[in-house]
Amino acid sequence: MAGRTSKQTVGALPDATADSPFAPVALTWLVWSLFAASLAALVARVRLGFAPELPGVFAVDGLTVLLWVVVAFFAGVVLSYSRRYMAGDAHETEFSLAVSGFAAIVMTLVAADHVVLFGLLWLAMGLVMAELIGTVDEWEQARTAASVARRYFVASSALLGVALAALWWATGATTISGVAANADALGGPVWLVAAVALVLAAMIQSALVPFHGWLLSSMTAPTPASALMHAGFVNAGGVLLLRFAPVVTVDGTLMLAIVAVGATSALLGKLLKATRPDVKSKLACSTVGQMGFMIMQAGLGFFGAAITHLVLHGFYKAYHFLGAGGEVERTTPGKKAGRSTGGSGLVDVVVTLATGLAGGAAFVLLTGKGASADTGLLLALFVTFTTLHAARGTVRNASLPASVRYGAVPLVFLPAIAVYALVYEAISAVLSGLPVVTAPTELSALHALVAAVFLAAYVAIEAGVHERSRRLYVALLNAGQPSPDTLLTNAEEYDDGGVQ
Repeated sequence: MAGRTSKQTVGALPDATADSPFAPVALTWLVWSLFAASLAALVARVRLGFAPELPGVFAVDGLTVLLWVVVAFFAGVVLSYSRRYMAGDAHETEFSLAVSGFAAIVMTLVAADHVVLFGLLWLAMGLVMAELIGTVDEWEQARTAASVARRYFVASSALLGVALAALWWATGATTISGVAANADALGGPVWLVAAVALVLAAMIQSALVPFHGWLLSSMTAPTPASALMHAGFVNAGGVLLLRFAPVVTVDGTLMLAIVAVGATSALLGKLLKATRPDVKSKLACSTVGQMGFMIMQAGLGFFGAAITHLVLHGFYKAYHFLGAGGEVERTTPGKKAGRSTGGSGLVDVVVTLATGLAGGAAFVLLTGKGASADTGLLLALFVTFTTLHAARGTVRNASLPASVRYGAVPLVFLPAIAVYALVYEAISAVLSGLPVVTAPTELSALHALVAAVFLAAYVAIEAGVHERSRRLYVALLNAGQPSPDTLLTNAEEYDDGGVQ
């Protein structure tokens, strides 16, 4: 009736501790217990050199214990969050079992030394993640999204299988450590097949362009599954490259190609993000870009920096996915976001350059990377550039007056890059026993070209140059589309299956 208003009443959030099935509760406690045990293993590794092994099958090293801690932590957070998010849902127990199984598979994977075991666990990891994407199997779209992801993951596993078979043929070794020990003898067509297959497998798993379709089609996954996917699963590409660093570092040309591949995904991820209308798909495009940066760092020969990036990105992306509902509330239609940090012209340029130079100098002093004319200089440049960009974005979203923003950017950026450098140093120390953690090469004209093109393109994107071309916008819009059969077009469909 005209003039009549109604007040919508929202009930209390479900109590996750009441009427909860036994399995989710028990699995949550189990995973948090694994986290505590992983922390103890990490401390034992650092203090006592803890390195148990089952020769030819398993070998625990610095990467293993570090990722045990990270994986168990994210799985514990996701399971705890899911206790309320999935409360009363028909899939609650199934979902908890899948998350716990995923954590167990990944924790076993990072300790696996036998190449067959490693390959099988890599396949199992992908298949379980596909099941998480299709959790709400009452939705045809969810089943399709799971099928799309499964095809990508099986392709990644097939490529890894080709690589492992080629490496066994070339070295006669059936273990990852054996391959690393014989890496000096690698070369020729067999090595090239193995190396290219490894890079492609990593690209698919990390959703780099042009293999980003499975990630953009995974929006049917429950939000905690998305958090686990973006905080953990996509990082597997960087882990794979580090495990087989002695293989991919054999030739400098391949390493440069990895840098170019990463730079391309970093740029296209940022461009694709600008065309997406919803929070989750924007976060997915952001992940494509961030995984590009991770692969770039590996290509520069700084595998420890790549692992640092995946760990920090994992925390960042898990926070944003689990808080996606709050992000929607903060960006209501009444709000308008601008690109500017609050100022323009000479003052903004001077403040930005001075802040960047100070932060870059701090990174060099704290890590020693970038002090010589090798790829460490590019590492320092890219870390400084991306951290500065993130700091400016944080300040921009704070809606501060222009005069305050100029001072706020250094206050956010300088501590952030110092933390990045210190975490990098700590992680590099934990990884120190691996065959290859750092393998910088001399700078070449091609390195300079890739860096110049990347920086020019990034600045152009920030200036909005891409928005002036309708043709480019349409191309980006099409490139960022998920598989059409995974789209939920009817709002009522969200009520099916009981998932919120």
